[in-house]
Amino acid sequence: MTDSPLVRRIGFVSATAIVVSNMIGTGIFTIPAFLAGDLGTPTLVIGIWFVGAAIAVIGALCYSELGVNFPRSGGEYIYLTEAWGPAWGFIDGWVTFFAGFSAPIAVAALAISAYLAYFFPLLGQEAAATSLLSLGSLTIQLGGAQLTACAVVVIFTVLNVFNVSRVAALQNVLTAVKLLVLLAFLVIGFSVGDGGWDHFSQAAQRGSSLPVGAQFAISLVFIYLGYSGWNAAVYVAEEIREPEKTLPRALLCGTLLVAVFFVALNCLYIYANPLEQMAGKLAVGATASAALFGPGAAGFFAAAMTASLLATVNAMCLIGPRVYYAMARNRAFLAIAGKTHPKWKSPWVAVLAQGACCCLLILTGTFETLLYYIGFTLNLFSALSVLALFRFRRRPDWKPIGWVSFAYPTVPALYIGVNLLIFSYFVSNKPQEATWALLTILAGAVAYHFYLKTHPADPD
Repeated sequence: MTDSPLVRRIGFVSATAIVVSNMIGTGIFTIPAFLAGDLGTPTLVIGIWFVGAAIAVIGALCYSELGVNFPRSGGEYIYLTEAWGPAWGFIDGWVTFFAGFSAPIAVAALAISAYLAYFFPLLGQEAAATSLLSLGSLTIQLGGAQLTACAVVVIFTVLNVFNVSRVAALQNVLTAVKLLVLLAFLVIGFSVGDGGWDHFSQAAQRGSSLPVGAQFAISLVFIYLGYSGWNAAVYVAEEIREPEKTLPRALLCGTLLVAVFFVALNCLYIYANPLEQMAGKLAVGATASAALFGPGAAGFFAAAMTASLLATVNAMCLIGPRVYYAMARNRAFLAIAGKTHPKWKSPWVAVLAQGACCCLLILTGTFETLLYYIGFTLNLFSALSVLALFRFRRRPDWKPIGWVSFAYPTVPALYIGVNLLIFSYFVSNKPQEATWALLTILAGAVAYHFYLKTHPADPD
């Protein structure tokens, strides 16, 4: 393999910023609206975020060891290729293109539309959309929400064609704005906001017919999506300075910082409104700020949360194409995805292809179905990546890290076991959503067979 033209320009602050921006975004600003109606009690709504934090930290520890030993761009694609062979690596990259980045970017862009609807109601998800084409269960719809979301994707796609150091600098600014807004929201909300501690003793009528235990397990799919991004820095490992030191620190610091924010924000949401009033309100942050501060101040926070979601879109537009780029360099994907811009040194073809896919998903999917699709698929492939640790640790040159070695194999085994539990509950109770995810995986296997088998890699 030839030396990479990518340059190691990303330091600890930028790498941590990438993790934080990927995690603090769509999930925490929208998912509590679904949890309120599905779980029905404040204890469960807050408790499930603690469970999710524990899973994310365990996953970050395992990925730290993987990232230290494979300090190359690509993330799960690299791990699965090394552990299970090129077919699984290709399928993971295929799934990552659709469910790992394109769909989450689409969801974040739709969430931006939902928050902008505080000012312009025609941009809301509930506003009428024109059906352009209907093919069975696949419908292309176009309305204010879809147009706004597509515009956001186009803007950040173009920006991410430019040099990574400039995009990383932009990311640092956006992340700083995001953290300042959330800190101000928390401090001002609890100190002077018009909320009520009695809300924590008020339950909501559950909209789910499933037993609480089963629904809790299924809702962990949403939580997994909310915490997704704890592994973000591994995708740009090839551009991180001193990856053996920087990568584990960025993953752990970013994950723990975000976990604290998530639990605190959920407490503030419930302090602002009883669960009954939260249920079904997609822009839950805007709803909470309106209750806490009144319409005037709520407008400021709605705008600030919109800016926070823009940081999420930017971070994912930066990271995703590096996966496809790494695959192309290893002759495991379309060669054109490995092209870098002659001036800006970015994987520009991969960036543009991802942007086009995001717009297609915005026009064809609903917010909730995309959430399920993303969470279920990522759940499966992250477990496969952690499972690879058991094979890699047999290598004589493998570099274990202390946190994973403690009571080994408890840490990776716990992560895999919890993810398999979520997987089984989801398949049993959400078969339609699971089918779409499994069809994506199957399509990746078919693409591998018919493309790569007819285009074998040349020997180095």
